[in-house]
Amino acid sequence: MSRIPHSDNPSSATALKLEVVVLPVADVDRAKAFYAGLGWRLDADFVNGDAFRVVQFTPPGSNASIHFGKGLTPAEPGSAQGLYLIVSDIAAARANVRAHGAAVTEVFHRTAVGGPALPGRDPDGRSYNSFATFSDPDGNGWILQEITARLPGRVEPDVTAYGSVADLAAALRRAAEAHGEHEKRNGGQHDFNWPEWYAAYMVAEKAGSELPL
Repeated sequence: MSRIPHSDNPSSATALKLEVVVLPVADVDRAKAFYAGLGWRLDADFVNGDAFRVVQFTPPGSNASIHFGKGLTPAEPGSAQGLYLIVSDIAAARANVRAHGAAVTEVFHRTAVGGPALPGRDPDGRSYNSFATFSDPDGNGWILQEITARLPGRVEPDVTAYGSVADLAAALRRAAEAHGEHEKRNGGQHDFNWPEWYAAYMVAEKAGSELPL
């Protein structure tokens, strides 16, 4: 009997990258029109006879996509819930979804994991705490969550990437604000090495490590 080779070294583990989430829908063309209306990228619409069809959309800036269609899942239409879309500015993201024709809740926040929903964005602007929700025509539920800084260990420390121009611009604004405080703490003198400071701040913020002062 042959054996599948393996390694006991955790560092040699094969990368497992989430690619697709399947959504159960009742009306494929209605769902296709909805996600196209949100401005998501249409990647595929493949049909094989009367029993199979797969449509793929990718949200802006996302590495993962969604599938829906016919012959994909036995789940009840609308039963997919708690699908998270991570954004850097919850108010802007909510406004964008609404502008594309989807009904979206007002922004709300939670002061603790599992705590009650309270009106408005987190007053301290804390990452992970601010949300808004919307659903597709079948009732599959999406959650917008504002994340500006990851908890330690959630992002590879040597990888810093942004999903869109808007995300990069928001990160630059946060770095600029923090750098202004940095200059104040150092006598108000102009920091000629600000590009290096910005870079260090943005990498640290993305990785969830200690921010420079």
